Amino acid sequence: MIRICLHGAESTGKSVLADKLSRELGVPWVPEYGRTYCEERGTELTMDDLRAIAAGQQAAVDAAMANRPPLLLLDTDQLMTAAWAEMLFGSVPDELLAYPKADLYLLFAADVPWVDDGTRFFGQGPLRSRFAALAEDMLLRANVPWRRIGGGWAEREAQVRAVIAETLPVNGGTPARA
Repeated sequence: MIRICLHGAESTGKSVLADKLSRELGVPWVPEYGRTYCEERGTELTMDDLRAIAAGQQAAVDAAMANRPPLLLLDTDQLMTAAWAEMLFGSVPDELLAYPKADLYLLFAADVPWVDDGTRFFGQGPLRSRFAALAEDMLLRANVPWRRIGGGWAEREAQVRAVIAETLPVNGGTPARA
């Protein structure tokens, strides 16, 4: 099983693309638990909230992995929660960096228009740039394999499709079973 994590600042197309590719390729994706958490509880987050988000994200990943799909798309993971911790509180608890890592991270650049959906925080210039830099920093701190994804929406999609094709042989649009 290959786990590819879509990683990066808010409003860069990760969720939309993960959902689309999941349906088209017939593979599962794990949505961003933090979005659900904030929709249910609000956006006044504490470090304990971030710990709960990290645990909830892992529970969702574990459930999705139970069926051993050949490819699992993750719409974020605890490394992004770590970026949130750094951005909001200026520190990252070690436990956020200790969670299992994906096999490959795709870092989505913050080079597309920001859209406020009620759960997003950092859409304005300097804040968005700082948050995007922290997202990249977490990948570097964790020393995980990653690639940068950028450009317009169609270009991003083409880049991600190419990475999936390189990572997992594709037959007729469906990932080959290992």
